[in-house]
Amino acid sequence: MKLAAIQMVSGANIDNNLAVAERLIAQARADDARLVVLPESFALFGDSTQLKPLAARERSQGYLQSWLAAQARSQQVILVGGTVPVASDDGRAWATCFVHGEDGALLGRYQKMHLFDAAVGDAQGRYCESRDYRPGLAPCVVDTSLGRLGVAVCYDLRFAAQFQWMQEQGAELLAVPSAFTRKTGLAHWSLLLRARAVETQCVAVGANQGGLHSRQRMTSGCSAVVDGWGKVLAEAGYGEAVVMADWNVTHQREWRRSMPVADHARFTVAPPTDQ
Repeated sequence: MKLAAIQMVSGANIDNNLAVAERLIAQARADDARLVVLPESFALFGDSTQLKPLAARERSQGYLQSWLAAQARSQQVILVGGTVPVASDDGRAWATCFVHGEDGALLGRYQKMHLFDAAVGDAQGRYCESRDYRPGLAPCVVDTSLGRLGVAVCYDLRFAAQFQWMQEQGAELLAVPSAFTRKTGLAHWSLLLRARAVETQCVAVGANQGGLHSRQRMTSGCSAVVDGWGKVLAEAGYGEAVVMADWNVTHQREWRRSMPVADHARFTVAPPTDQ
């Protein structure tokens, strides 16, 4: 079964971003992809003045949500919709990842739990996602026609317990829409994606932003599909890309039987019960 990570260099023009995403989704489907993962902030990147109006519109009208459903339905793929801002009741937005099935039906949604408030010494200086976004309350595993799919976003990748929980819930695939900074991504993105795949014995599809967005904002690219043995099956560099790989679920299940890591675990994890 073929899996695809879509890499973009999104900007402030929503219509342009959607046109690029539509083209790349169609390209993935033409190559027989069954699962397609869009990057974080695929429809709008880096323009805080547009964020609140877009989030309010998504809460009331769901324009991008309808667009994602239509893409999944028209291309007949499982579509992991990057992140879409949806207004919350505290003035901030939820960074929400919608998962749609091949018929366009909503299979599940995930609100990004871990927000990137950090100084990394790049041209941006400091990042403060919690100013605009509200942290989600629960991790997410979704039933799909390919198997149980765990969903996480970008900074979540640094928190192994979230992925352990998804493994405990029966996840066989992981989707990780992201927008790693150039500096942190070149240092840690591939390492973390491979680690989470090995720890959970899942195939991981990491769809990253990958290029120059402004004089201050650069993302690291290197979108990849990694199998449960830690092997990078396919990987991009910078710029727009469709990263495709075959997922051998039979081999993955054989690895799990021969090394039953989940059965050997002496610890379990639980999601937070309040904020």
